[in-house]
Amino acid sequence: MKLQFDTGRPYALALEGGGARGAYQIGAWKALEEAGLNIAAVAGTSVGALNGALITMGDHAKAEEVWATIRYSEVMDVDDEEMSGLLKGELRELDLRSVVDKIGAVIRNRGLDVTPLRNWIKELVDPEVIRAAARELYIVTFSVSDQKELELRAKDLDDNTLYDMLLASAYLPAFRAERMEGKLYADGGLRDVLPLHVLIENGWTDIIAMRLYGPGIMRPVRIPEGTAVHTLAPRDKDELGGILEFEAEQSRHNLRLGYYDAMRMLYGLLGTRYYIDGQWSEDEARQFLCAAVQRSPAGRDASLREIHEKRLPALAKKLDAVDGGYRELAAALLDAAAARREADRWRVYTEEELLAGLGSEAVDQCLAEL
Repeated sequence: MKLQFDTGRPYALALEGGGARGAYQIGAWKALEEAGLNIAAVAGTSVGALNGALITMGDHAKAEEVWATIRYSEVMDVDDEEMSGLLKGELRELDLRSVVDKIGAVIRNRGLDVTPLRNWIKELVDPEVIRAAARELYIVTFSVSDQKELELRAKDLDDNTLYDMLLASAYLPAFRAERMEGKLYADGGLRDVLPLHVLIENGWTDIIAMRLYGPGIMRPVRIPEGTAVHTLAPRDKDELGGILEFEAEQSRHNLRLGYYDAMRMLYGLLGTRYYIDGQWSEDEARQFLCAAVQRSPAGRDASLREIHEKRLPALAKKLDAVDGGYRELAAALLDAAAARREADRWRVYTEEELLAGLGSEAVDQCLAEL
């Protein structure tokens, strides 16, 4: 694999808000660290701000453990089993009565009690480490009292204000409104769910934007000439689960997904669901595709011209791979065949490795089903 990024340049991360989906960003950070990228600044909204604090402190093992073992009760004052059952629709009648009573209490109290989240932040975040870090951290939140967006440099905040602003940034509408330092705050996503502008305004020119497709407003941003924004995002946002789905199993999945999606970005891997280190030349990919089409009943008597001018363009449309060349189309076909066989997803394959594991019959079957 060949790294597509310059390890000699400083990069800044823009971390989107998205609640429980945040493990994706920590998984991606692991891949960036392993690749040797210099992460010099982080700007975060909502859970992106919390992850930004963990990234600024630099302890990846701790951040990964936090997300791999996450529970509802660490974020909200709820029963883990009841909350899980409610979101999955698996509650029994007795459980449902209990939940209905608690929902009534939540409504009367005007939102979910997030005291556990406040305590969790204080337990995880070390203000002294953040202030001493070489990395910059910017927190984006929204002051309801002042009706304005706030973009705060973490190193300028005292301990209690840092804790408060990290909590304020993550204040989802479902959470009970509480005053902090005399003011009400709301999730930063209300005005800026992906804080690119704060990095641009502070002079960062190489930015990696990590999407979670969380609720909120994408603030329009003009990208100046000479500034590069690399977007890292899941191909299927539903795979990340819900924004309140604080389930350890889902978070562990998101950690892996973020890691491998970052590998795709860093090394230019091919594939949609799978991760393919493209080694074939255009001609090798073309030969693979022609042979596969010629083995199919519909293409057995087709001329080479028909294969190239009709069969392969039609295949590209079916696989949603009209962009790119034969290498991209061959990877898309292998990707589709691997998905049908439910091949191990969490590794990087070359085309030959994936084909050897599947067998040509899996490719033939995939073509027949398209």
